[in-house]
Amino acid sequence: MIDPKIKKLLGFKSQESDGQVLAKWKRASTRVCKPCWELKYCPYGPFVEQSPLLPLTRKEAEEEFSEVKPNEFPEDIPKEIAEMSCTVFGHICPVVFVAEGFTETSEPRRSGRYLPFKIRMRVVRRDNYTCQVCGTHLLDNEVEFDHIIPASKGGSSEESNIRLTCFKCNRDKKDLVEI
Repeated sequence: MIDPKIKKLLGFKSQESDGQVLAKWKRASTRVCKPCWELKYCPYGPFVEQSPLLPLTRKEAEEEFSEVKPNEFPEDIPKEIAEMSCTVFGHICPVVFVAEGFTETSEPRRSGRYLPFKIRMRVVRRDNYTCQVCGTHLLDNEVEFDHIIPASKGGSSEESNIRLTCFKCNRDKKDLVEI
């Protein structure tokens, strides 16, 4: 259940169902590519401070403070919402709220799952036929290419966003963003 405070914080009405909120959030957040994923810093500076900051969860608050009123903090924050937090400042990335098709969609970026042969070869040489998660040495027919920032989350198919993994590690990761 999404805490009503989080719904309000993100601009949703408290009476909207969790399913509606998550569907709208997914539609907004998958249209964008957080620039910090590629740039490794936040280009929005002061603008990001106007975006909402997710509250601590109840468990985090109990670890942080000696006295906590249980109703002041949400039990948890849905993964889909937490993933869009700024890795630099902690706020929800402003691109989610201003997602314009002509500015932040992944189409203009070299995104998708197609990897040109040249890039595949560079990645194989760079990673030395070794799974970058578990360290297993891979044969030619065992090599899998993993998007560090998944294509479904706006990650590009550029060499810097690709790594070698074994079948198991690639499937275990799914579409998660590892920070």
